[in-house]
Amino acid sequence: MSEQTPEKQYPMPVSCNDLTLRDQRALIFHLLYSADSFDYEVSLEAIAENISREYGYIILPQDFVFTAASAVVSNRTELDQAILPFLANWRFERLGVITKLILRYAFWEFLHTETPPFVIINEAVELTKCFAEINAFRFVNGVLDEWVTKNRPEARRPDVMEATDAPEAPESDDTSK
Repeated sequence: MSEQTPEKQYPMPVSCNDLTLRDQRALIFHLLYSADSFDYEVSLEAIAENISREYGYIILPQDFVFTAASAVVSNRTELDQAILPFLANWRFERLGVITKLILRYAFWEFLHTETPPFVIINEAVELTKCFAEINAFRFVNGVLDEWVTKNRPEARRPDVMEATDAPEAPESDDTSK
């Protein structure tokens, strides 16, 4: 049985800026999920205030957590259009809500931050493992890796090479076989 690293405990209330980047991404996801749950009819400000009041996180409009979630909400149609070409044999409507939200945020990060793509993929996969349907992380990983392959191939991790990218084994000079 493997031991899991205990989650970081924060004294409450805590500024979202004091959270780890992984925890900030999880908070962004919660903001996005809440906005989607209310069909984008409740303001992100009201959602952030509610999360702050109920869970002790201080989320201010100028914080990265808030501005990132706000940008994803405001640009969701454009982000969905950016995702569509990478859904081989899938219709966007068939994706689970959580998978859609994680893909939207990852695509927003690809397009609007300097975060290395392999970090974005890893963080999206981890969010998916926590919140989405079982094995959805494989789908998210595939979609995001495809985007990186087509748009930022130089940014792919060298240790994550497809079999077709691997160098061929050198031919042996040994003729005694």
